[in-house]
Amino acid sequence: MSSQTAVVSTCDLCDQHKNDESGDFRVLPPVFKAFGGLATFSGPVVTVKVFEDNTLVKQALDSPGDGRVLVVDGGGSLRRALVGGNLAKAAARNGWAGIVVDGCVRDVAELNAESVGIRALALMPLPTEKRGEGQTGVAVRIQGVWVRPGDWLYADADGMVVSSRSLS
Repeated sequence: MSSQTAVVSTCDLCDQHKNDESGDFRVLPPVFKAFGGLATFSGPVVTVKVFEDNTLVKQALDSPGDGRVLVVDGGGSLRRALVGGNLAKAAARNGWAGIVVDGCVRDVAELNAESVGIRALALMPLPTEKRGEGQTGVAVRIQGVWVRPGDWLYADADGMVVSSRSLS
């Protein structure tokens, strides 16, 4: 079973790790909306940190995904969409399991037509500027929760959890 279709319940993971005090198991706040054609996804994390500029997001999604999850620290901005239909199509074509955006997305019909899981704060039709700014492969804070490259992210209808190691 691939990481794109692996069924791992976030509720079951939370039950198993509810007493974890090491910081290895983290739960993202319930502020994200689900988009994309996959309701459930998981995989090792790749990170980018940007602000209202999706140049590095595009570079990541244009590369082989190998069942990974791209976590985008967009600073929680609700002013520009960091992912749209073209990038969702690239993500699906290149084998990304999912995309988590601490920010906005657009082109909802196109997002939902692609075989990739997507979580974001909201929809925003306005695109980003292209300045080529940001960082890749760095630890990011997503809604107050640390997510690091190489962590594992699990997403389903109940929420999203992050672990420092594979839990499946």
